[in-house]
Amino acid sequence: MRLKWLAFALACVAPVVAVQASDAPTGLFVDDRSTTVQAAGKLEGAARADALRLARIPSATWLAHGTPEIVEAIARDVTERAAAASQMPVLVAYNIPYRDCALYSAGGAADGAAYLAWIAGLARGVGNRPAIIVLEPDGLGVIPWHRNLAGELEGCRPEGQDEAAAVRRYEQLRGAVAILGALPRARVYLDGTGSSWLAPGEIASRLVRADVGKVAGFFLNVSNFESDARVVPYARWVSDCIALVSRTGLDPRACPSQFSADPFEAPRNRQRIDAAYDRLFAEAGLGRAPEARAHALIDTSRNGQGSWKPPAARYRDAEVWCNPPGRGLGRRPTLITREAYVDGFLWIKVPGESDGECLRGTAGPMDPERGVKAPAAGQWFADQARELIELAQPPLKRE
Repeated sequence: MRLKWLAFALACVAPVVAVQASDAPTGLFVDDRSTTVQAAGKLEGAARADALRLARIPSATWLAHGTPEIVEAIARDVTERAAAASQMPVLVAYNIPYRDCALYSAGGAADGAAYLAWIAGLARGVGNRPAIIVLEPDGLGVIPWHRNLAGELEGCRPEGQDEAAAVRRYEQLRGAVAILGALPRARVYLDGTGSSWLAPGEIASRLVRADVGKVAGFFLNVSNFESDARVVPYARWVSDCIALVSRTGLDPRACPSQFSADPFEAPRNRQRIDAAYDRLFAEAGLGRAPEARAHALIDTSRNGQGSWKPPAARYRDAEVWCNPPGRGLGRRPTLITREAYVDGFLWIKVPGESDGECLRGTAGPMDPERGVKAPAAGQWFADQARELIELAQPPLKRE
């Protein structure tokens, strides 16, 4: 993913800007030391006002570097302050080896042992306090030297590694699940990718292998732009496929897929896929029973206008996920969803922070779609923040 780590020391030296939680749904933590607040402290005029406006709305805290002791200190600080405010913090653990497969947010722990020591530090920091933990964005979508259900070797192939790297990725995630899943008041979610990425059977098979049955569920659309109309039904189908694979031994390739109904936003297409799942459950003598299934978190930080459709044939690689133009804030963060398969709509990606120096298949250094050199991943992108606010759907209330 495309976000920068907040070093623990910054909490002591960053400018403190007063933030009132006027736009925050009750229950989610609004951090007055967030990276958005820190960005506001370095900005002026309209850009500062935009950052402060976004800082009033709860977004996640990303933990992506540092020693076990440092991540422990950050997690303790955030969860203690959230508990004192009777609010729920959202922590993103993003330090798995070979994260982002050497792209804009490359990095991660040196190896599996270092990673699990880091996860143990995170767990000590959370302790017995409430927290939502988003475990490794892209962790199951971009696996080094991985073969999909069709037996095809996927594109992430770091030098010096082989297919044993994929086996290690699952071991690392299962180890993290065992550590974090033992926390008494934390809810842990694994990577479920997104509705334009993998078929339900493909991601369900990976989630099962990563021990999703031992945590609350999975997350979708992190740092992406897919509309709720796409992601909510996809959450349902991924959860149903997990249940069928786990409880009946169904071959995951038999799970009905969104790719069989294009566009699946159309009600008749969603109904057709849902009916196919109903038949599979009926044949197994089971009900769909969403209350007993794995649930989803959905990132709505930038999906108010849905996905970007780039001009046809203009770019060799349009990088539709990377700072696309004309996007807007989505649904405000909340743990009250009225969706049987969805535990929360959250701002996991911090809106206003750049996805990286998007080149769209060109030599760069300019983003050819925007005509500017975009900030590095995790740096504040004032022009994008302005777009997100102006094009928010639902509209961001005026102050």
